[in-house]
Amino acid sequence: MGKWSQPDAPPPPLFTGQKEKDLVKQVNDELIERVIGQTILYYPISLERTEFHPVYGEAIKKSFLPPVRVYCLVEGPESETKTGRYGVDKKGKITVHFHKRRLQKDQDLVVREGDFVYYGKTYYEIVATAGAGSKIFGDVDTPMEIAATCVKARRGIFDGS
Repeated sequence: MGKWSQPDAPPPPLFTGQKEKDLVKQVNDELIERVIGQTILYYPISLERTEFHPVYGEAIKKSFLPPVRVYCLVEGPESETKTGRYGVDKKGKITVHFHKRRLQKDQDLVVREGDFVYYGKTYYEIVATAGAGSKIFGDVDTPMEIAATCVKARRGIFDGS
């Protein structure tokens, strides 16, 4: 009696069990879809049909899967103007905040650089992604969002087909 033994597994988290994660997902789904109501069309690259360079892994001509409607939160559009050697270059930019669990579990999508989104009658290319957004109750292992920085696609680069 009185001898301490190590448990086989650590106890479940005090405030972030599966029920709490499911509640946060349900609230976020309702908030994004019914209150915020912003949608994009997401064009993922077809990894099977796109021919990649064998050494560098780049693709000159990409093939895309059919678009998927995604509810999200969009910041922007913003404009960035740069003056260079050949004149003024103006680039449109948006930041798209995806609900990670809804996107990956329910819609089976993975946000990748090089994919395209359609928002506000404009096509944008994803140029950077970050998954270090909000956490559920500060839990490091449960990020809630994926943020994608997107720049306006130039004419002729992508036409949505």
